[in-house]
Amino acid sequence: MRSIETNPASLSTYLCELFPHGALTAELRGAGDPNALYPDEARYLRKAVRKRAEEFAAGRLCARLLLREFGIRDFAIEVGAHRQPLWPEDFVGSITHTTGFCAAVVAPKECLRSVGIDAEISGSVKTTLWRSICTASETNWLRSLPESEQRAAATLIFSAKEAFYKCQFAVTQEHLGFHDVSVELPAWGEKRGMFKVVANRRIQLERDTALPLLGRYAFHEQFITSGIAF
Repeated sequence: MRSIETNPASLSTYLCELFPHGALTAELRGAGDPNALYPDEARYLRKAVRKRAEEFAAGRLCARLLLREFGIRDFAIEVGAHRQPLWPEDFVGSITHTTGFCAAVVAPKECLRSVGIDAEISGSVKTTLWRSICTASETNWLRSLPESEQRAAATLIFSAKEAFYKCQFAVTQEHLGFHDVSVELPAWGEKRGMFKVVANRRIQLERDTALPLLGRYAFHEQFITSGIAF
């Protein structure tokens, strides 16, 4: 039998508010312990540097805590062909990590079809990255803001697109570019708010749900976390 383990991840009430009813979220501050991984998880890290291994472990520990809340124990979250986490058949989930912070969301498929979460350090998206991440309309909006707000707003656009990408890819397996969708932020200026993702071309997700898709974000400490689901 596997010995009783201590999981440093904790359930997160404030991140849970980013998602519809039925989803649970967890977070972990700092590094995860690669020694806590199950063998079928650890085998994906044979050539990984220490930082990557610790981030991977933190994500799996968050996800493990959530699965146990749903009664699923000792489930190894393996890696798919596109580096996505592979969940139990009746569940959907998403994992994110940035420097010093990791989070995960899990929900039963009877509640949600797909979820996506992404966390970034606020202000980490510099002006030099706008062209690759932002559409012309997004760039114009960013430039209309006070300079002191621009980098945080650009980071939120990036985070929202990353969360959306994970959410849609789990259903469609379609690879999207940053310019294929636009993010609108009607609540900009608030610590917590909603964002809207609008497609700039026909994308496969439109076969499964109506667009635009709404998500939520939260600024907390030095981080921005975005969540989206349908």
